[in-house]
Order: sequence, then structure tokens, then C-alpha cells
Amino acid sequence: MDKIKFTIDGHEVFARPGQTILEAALEAGIYIPHICSHDNLHPSGSCRLCAVEIEGRDGVAASCTTKAQAGMKVTIHGPKAEKVRRLSLELMFTPHPEECVGCPKYLKCQLQALSQYVGVSGSGVRHRTNNVASDARNKLMLHEMYRCVLCGRCVRVCEEVRGVGALTFKKVNGQLRVVINGDTLEDAGCRLCGACVEVCPTGSIRDQVGVFDLEKPRQEALVPCAARCPANIDVPKYIRFLKEENYSAAAAVVREKAPLPKILGYICSHFCELECKRRFVNASVAIRDLKRYACEHGDDAWKSKAFMKPATGKRVAVVGAGPAGLTAGYFLKKLGHEVTIYEEKSCAGGTPRFGIPQYRLPREIIQEEVDHILELGIELCLNTKITSVDQLLDDGYDAVFVAVGTHKGVRLPMEGNDLDGVLVNVDFLKAVSMQETVALGDAVVVLGGGNVACDCAGVARRLGASQVHMACLESRETMPASKDELEAVEKDGVIVHPGVTFDKIVSENGKVAGVQFSEVKSFTFDENRQAVIEKVEGSQHVISCCTVIFAVGQGPDLDASFGVELGRGNRIVVNENYETNRAGVFAAGDVVTGTASVIQAIAAARKAASAIDRYLGQDGDLTEHLAPEQKANPWIGKIEGFAQIPRQKTDQIQDEQRCQGFDLNDHGFNKDTACREASRCLQCDLRLELAPQKFWSDYPIH
Repeated sequence: MDKIKFTIDGHEVFARPGQTILEAALEAGIYIPHICSHDNLHPSGSCRLCAVEIEGRDGVAASCTTKAQAGMKVTIHGPKAEKVRRLSLELMFTPHPEECVGCPKYLKCQLQALSQYVGVSGSGVRHRTNNVASDARNKLMLHEMYRCVLCGRCVRVCEEVRGVGALTFKKVNGQLRVVINGDTLEDAGCRLCGACVEVCPTGSIRDQVGVFDLEKPRQEALVPCAARCPANIDVPKYIRFLKEENYSAAAAVVREKAPLPKILGYICSHFCELECKRRFVNASVAIRDLKRYACEHGDDAWKSKAFMKPATGKRVAVVGAGPAGLTAGYFLKKLGHEVTIYEEKSCAGGTPRFGIPQYRLPREIIQEEVDHILELGIELCLNTKITSVDQLLDDGYDAVFVAVGTHKGVRLPMEGNDLDGVLVNVDFLKAVSMQETVALGDAVVVLGGGNVACDCAGVARRLGASQVHMACLESRETMPASKDELEAVEKDGVIVHPGVTFDKIVSENGKVAGVQFSEVKSFTFDENRQAVIEKVEGSQHVISCCTVIFAVGQGPDLDASFGVELGRGNRIVVNENYETNRAGVFAAGDVVTGTASVIQAIAAARKAASAIDRYLGQDGDLTEHLAPEQKANPWIGKIEGFAQIPRQKTDQIQDEQRCQGFDLNDHGFNKDTACREASRCLQCDLRLELAPQKFWSDYPIH
């Protein structure tokens, strides 16, 4: 299509047919002052700041609404245009606050930038009081409409782009104002997308302080769920697919970054939910449960889009068949390397299989995920313990990846820790997982306050213990266990005792008889990370029991003979590329970080696989598009009562049946609850589709 040639201040400019003078100018890097115009909005011509003079025409024209024509000679700074521009800016300053330095938008305000450019400071303008009170009722957005210059961007973006109409113009006491189209934003059907904030030039509508981390890059700050996910899974994308009932596509989005999506759907630590912006409104979106629903209802269509690079002739040994080992093996095989996974136990799965009870994570789910990975042609050697990396290097492997996890429990150095009836978390959970007989008393005390302690307590109840206590040093508010795990364990009838220290295990005839505790007044950690505890005087008390389970931590079952540098707690020391001190030997997951989460292990192992590929002379590129392209529709429309939609509940087993066996407790969402929960998503990423605000200094010609 032929372009239209014309000039602006002597500069040749080419415009597409139908393009306005302003659009063509900005595209060519020529600045024309404006404030009501925005790249994503239809032009309104209301601010008159974009006035220009056109040779052969009387008066001035609004460049945002005037179409470019061949041969036009446009002047930006002619006397008539400048007069209109200055008058328009003075009128904007009339109701606007005089101060700039104390304004939250100081140095980021388009009105301030225009003031500098045009040379109208507002100091000589006769101001009138703009008695509009701040409105901080909404938890996400602050309205300070006394700063408003009536550019109308917020109203237009809400109507034209989002299709909601939560804001409108209205005359109040004879003055035109932008107001909420209802009593509150919630009443107005606001979708809380933040588009109005994004386009506001003066800070009249802003994000509430604390909603976003402004120190982070724009994309990370505006889409905190995806940024907080250790694997950087595109959360809004797969929730949109789920909302469209395209479950296969939703699951494929997850699988692009994590090859164990179903396992994650059951037991992911859901860091994404901790950052979900919806939490400020009523409750975070149940992202993990949505992931589970999508992955359970999707098919294997993703396999047809998965890459498999040509064979490189390189051999890689993976030590450990847990989440990190399986993930690294999966990606290394796809990168063209021959992969052998060595596992000392009788089956693959690592912590999900041996450390997470089956009432939380069915074993058939684990096996299904393992099978998907092994079907690539990975060799799995079970019941094979690797005692040194030298074994593997001597066997001719070009690289070794160590992911042995943290499967050695910790016994605190306290009186009675070796009595008959004292168990350790890792051994206890593994024995139960392997359906071995475990001697357990009727009354059990679990020492620890994390998720593993919750699992130990829940398993003890299901094995028949009628009294189970869980005690920890931390206060209830600072317990390391997640909120949902604590709620679940208390449903199981477990009594939680926060803020106590363990004095000793009480014995009777060489067996456990109870645990003596003291209440904690305060505690800190010294330079050696040892707890310094101040007890409440006279608070000693004993909880009687027959069994004590230590759940106060765990570490790798390694020593110096393994052949790599070990750090605190016998964890493997690596650099930023997951390399150990031995050439060609890499490590990631819990064996490096200490006990963390499955998603963190998966994310680290994926990065390590990329690093190993580069070490082996390849490009390390793991980019994969298993899901179809998605063009998010900015027109989200109005949903009555959107802000009040509660977080949906999953289908749970009856409380009285919870501890009658190891049947799955949480059956997840059904179709209706999954779709309704997905509809709660604020689609924060849509804000990234709006053009960022620019200033005159951003244009080469100004």
C-alpha cells in the first residue's frame, strides 16, 4: 500500500492511509505535545495540546484527529498553535494542585513534562480549589481525582478497550469530573485490571502502595504470579485457556517449563498464590488447583509439538530419580544426549513418592509422570547407589548431574533421642510409603513445624494414633508450614503447640513416655545459626506419648568420599551455572539448597540441564512452544459482583473419613468450580499490552 508523504517542520514524514498527523509524527520520532491521546485509544481531540498549523488552512488543527494528506506542510510551533497550547495547559493547571515535588508522580508525570516543554509552569495561573476527597476504599487502586486534568484516558480505556465502563464523566456542583459509575468500584463492576492506572498521565489513579514491587522490572512487577513461580510458568495464559475449556492447551503451558505438571497440581508450594494480586481483594486465585484440573483433563496433544534434537553422542549420568533428576534427565535427553538415571531406591519419584503421603498425592499420578519421561528413551537403573562421582567419570560419562535430595533425617542432640519409640521423619514416611510395618504408639508427638511435620502427624493419625501432637519453636504466625497444610492437619485432629522448645524426651523403662517442653519467650540465631532461646520461667510441662517423631530438618546422605565439595549440612557447593568444583559435575535441587519445594527443584534442574548442554558444546536452548499461540482479548467485559466472587472450594472427603485410611482427601475442582475460579483471575498481564507512557525526551526530534 502506497504511503502518504508530507512534511512536519521541514522533516519528510511517511504515513499510512488513514493515519493521523500525530500518529505519523510519533512513529517517525517527532514529538507533538499531547495528553488526551494514547496509542491504545481512539483520538478525542479534547486537550488541544496537539494543535498544529497546516499551510493553506486557517487557524489550527488537532493533529490527533486530522488525517495526514499528501503534500501537507505541518508546523508544530507556529504562533497560533503555541497560543492554543499554552491556553489549554493553563486551563489544566487551574484546578490542579500547585505542588509538584511532594507528588507521588514527581518526575514521572506527563503534565509536569508538558509544563517543562511548553514553558507553562502554572505558577501564574489563578487556581481554583478542587474539593475532591481521596478515595482509598479499593484495596488495589487509589483515586485522588483532585489531580485529574480531564484527559479522559481512564474513562475511554475502561469503555473502549476493556468493555467495562466502571468510570464516567459527570457534572458535580457545576464542574465536569471523572467519577466512579456507582458508589464504589466494586459496585461499578470494575474488573480490577489496572488499565486506568496504566494510562493516567498525572497519578490521579494509582496502584495502592504495596500492591506491586516497584523495584522489579515492569513485567515482573505487573504479573507477580508468573514472576514468583520459580519456573516462571505463564500463569495468566494457562488460566485463560482453562476458562475457554481448552484444558490440553492449559496443561501444555505448564509442561513447557515443568515436565511433572500433574504432581505439581497436587503438591506445588504455589508461591504464585502468595503474590496473586487478588489476595488484596478477597483471596488469591486457587492457581494450583486450576493447574491440577487442567492437567487432569488435558490430553497428550503436546507431544506432537515437543522438540527432540539430533543425537550429540554425549553421555550424561544423573544421580537421583526425584523431581530434579527426572527434570534434568528429561531435558538433557530432548537436547540430544544419552541419559542414564541412577536411583538407589526400588522405584523413581524421590520425595513425592517417599516423603509425601498418598492421601495427598496418589502413587499412580507419580508413576504416570515418570513413565512420560522414561518413554523418551532414558535408561533408569534402580537399586543402584552411587557412592562417588568418580565411578561415573571413570565409566566415560561426559557429564554428571547430582540430584540425590535430602533423605537423611535429623535427630536433635537432646536427652532421650535414642530411646525405643523415637523415629525420624524421612525414615518414617519412607517406610509407610513402602507399606512396611511401623510400630507406633497410641499417643504421638511430632517435633517440628514445617510441612514435613504436618505429613508425619497426618500419617500417624491414619496409622491409628488417637492422640497426635505437633510442637515447634516458632509462633503460629511464623511456622514454616503452609497455611493450607496446617488447616488440613488440624482437620485430622492433630493438636498444634507453637512457641515451645523441647527440653528432653522423658523415658520409662527405656521407652518413650513423653516430651518435656518449655514455653518460648524469644529466640534468635547466633552467627553459627544456632538457636539462642529464652524460656518462660516455670513453664515446663510434659506431654505424655509413646512415640516421638523428629521432623526438624533433613540433609543429603553424603560425605567427602562422594568426590565434590560439600558445604553446610553436607550440601553440595555449586556456582551460578550449577557446576561443582569437579569439571563436568553439576548439581541442583535439595542437595544444593536444602529441603525446599518440588517446583524449586524442577526449576533449578531445568537451568542446570541448559548449563550442562552448553558445557557439552551445544547452545543450551530449551525454548519450547507446546501450547498454541494465544492472543489475549483485551475486551474482558463487565461481570456483576466480580470483586465479591469468593475463592471456590475443592471437593473434599468428609471430615470424619479423613483418617480412616490413605484414600485421597482432596478431589480437586469439578468443571463448574474450575471455570468459576478461573473467572476470578484479574488477568494482570493485559496491562502489559497497553503502551507505556512516553515523554518528549523519548523522541529524537522534539
